[in-house]
Amino acid sequence: MQARRLKTREQFQVVLACPPFARTEHFVMHRMVLEASGTQAVSQAPFASEGPWIGAMVPKRWARRAVTRNLIKRQIYSLAEQHAPALPAHAYLVRLRSTFDRLQFTSPASDVLRDAVRGEIEQLFSKVLRPAKGAA
Repeated sequence: MQARRLKTREQFQVVLACPPFARTEHFVMHRMVLEASGTQAVSQAPFASEGPWIGAMVPKRWARRAVTRNLIKRQIYSLAEQHAPALPAHAYLVRLRSTFDRLQFTSPASDVLRDAVRGEIEQLFSKVLRPAKGAA
């Protein structure tokens, strides 16, 4: 199953309103559980089709250069596609919450930065795929 992308402002706002689900040093993942019935039906309106939804939020405040923002978004969407078959049908938003140290990552699109970003995003998805405590 392919992950669908969040595209509208309404979709981003609905997922961003949910509390953070997982955190790393530089990223936060918000998750909105999509259910077919009950109180969630109203807030689910922007999510017409089933399957996982993924969004990336990379503000200029934390990633000044466009090449860096694009690198981060590519890694988020790439890992989301890789994990899509195993992801529960929820809406996920991965948000950059702090800057990467310019002294450590001198190039805005280096392999070192790409690997660091990929590692942290991989941690976020591993928390999603980890079975809940008490479930066996």
